[in-house]
Amino acid sequence: MSSSNVNNSIEMVRVQNITKCYETYQKPIHRLWQSFAPKKQFYQEFWALKGVDLTVYKGETVGIVGKNGSGKSTLLQVITGILQPTSGDCKTNGRISALLELGAGFNPEFTGLENARLNASIMGLTRDEFHQKLPDIVDFCGLGDFLHRPVKTYSSGMFVRLAFAVAINMNPDILIVDEALAVGDVRFQRKCFRRIDQLKEQGVSILFVTHSTDSVLQYCDRAIMLDDGELKLTGSPKQVVQAYLEMMFESDVDVKASTTVNPDDYSVDFDPTQDNCVAHPSYNANEERWGDGRAKICHYEVFQNGAPTKGLVQRGDNLRIRMSVLFENDVNELIYGITVKTNDGNAVYGTNSRLVGSLPTHQKAGDLVSIEYELTLNLLSGDYFVSLGVAQEHESKDAIPVDRRYDMIHLHVSETQDSFGYAALDGKMRLTTDDPELTSTSEHIS
Repeated sequence: MSSSNVNNSIEMVRVQNITKCYETYQKPIHRLWQSFAPKKQFYQEFWALKGVDLTVYKGETVGIVGKNGSGKSTLLQVITGILQPTSGDCKTNGRISALLELGAGFNPEFTGLENARLNASIMGLTRDEFHQKLPDIVDFCGLGDFLHRPVKTYSSGMFVRLAFAVAINMNPDILIVDEALAVGDVRFQRKCFRRIDQLKEQGVSILFVTHSTDSVLQYCDRAIMLDDGELKLTGSPKQVVQAYLEMMFESDVDVKASTTVNPDDYSVDFDPTQDNCVAHPSYNANEERWGDGRAKICHYEVFQNGAPTKGLVQRGDNLRIRMSVLFENDVNELIYGITVKTNDGNAVYGTNSRLVGSLPTHQKAGDLVSIEYELTLNLLSGDYFVSLGVAQEHESKDAIPVDRRYDMIHLHVSETQDSFGYAALDGKMRLTTDDPELTSTSEHIS
């Protein structure tokens, strides 16, 4: 999106050729040796930022995306003045209000109210100005009596409520948010983004780090992508998000994307005794896996309209997910299952062979079988996670997990312009009147 409030003649943040190097020591004694022999190097250099340039204009919202460890938080800390760069220049114009890592700038022994007053004084507000802002802070955070309790008793969500309420009420010219909103509950997140919209209308410049590509597309005028401390791309949110997703789904493994591949042909070209799943570009290393190990999901493939895919898919695609299972022991009363969830854990679809009742329920030790699920991807844009599982039916326990791999596959459905939500329901709109000539119909797939 592009905001009409952006003033390209007023620079609020100007970062020029910023670098940041950390000295890392393998042993504590090496740090002591370094102090006695400064001309000799006992440390290794880690360059968190490598010559980054960035200009943010008045009223502009800039999203910063990149993998973990790419330098996003370091860049924001340099802009806020928390960190000094190794080289380069950073200039800001106006009051900066920052919401960085949880608990930053808070004294755990102080109450929420005392911490709010402390942060306000650090920001340069007088006692009278703070008391004028206090009702808005109390109303926005909604913590009630917890404001009078030490923040060491707060949950992470309560921390975010207080920190964001203080940050947005400090009359900032520049607001900086570093992924902290991901901790809050979904209703409070929506409340925060409504306030961010209001700040944009007031001409506040906003920088925020996020892994939510939908937020970048919805709220940002521009986006940048960092990787390994370098500024790889700056441009429109759509352009940067697409490049970020392609980078996230890249892999050292050669995923053959040729349309000549027939997904109906099943041939074992992998070692079934190894976990080949981790090599797929769509694999989620943060999966949850458990089971008794009598069988193991050792490989999977994802086909998009008949062709192998890395995980970047589109609404309406025919999706075929094939998992390979190696049996270590004889197992009877087998159940195979699949679940598709949103990125916040809500199931949008699930089924299993017990419900369908069409698959063999007994396999012997040493068997290698392939189970294929076919889905029509009637989903709107966003990130989704696929869970695969093998279980054994049990009379009293319902099912015994054999190998369950929750959120193992990461899929990203490309941007949707004409609708929002999760499900594509073929929405139609129609205006009808008594006069047939005035009746109009608008149809779109959503």
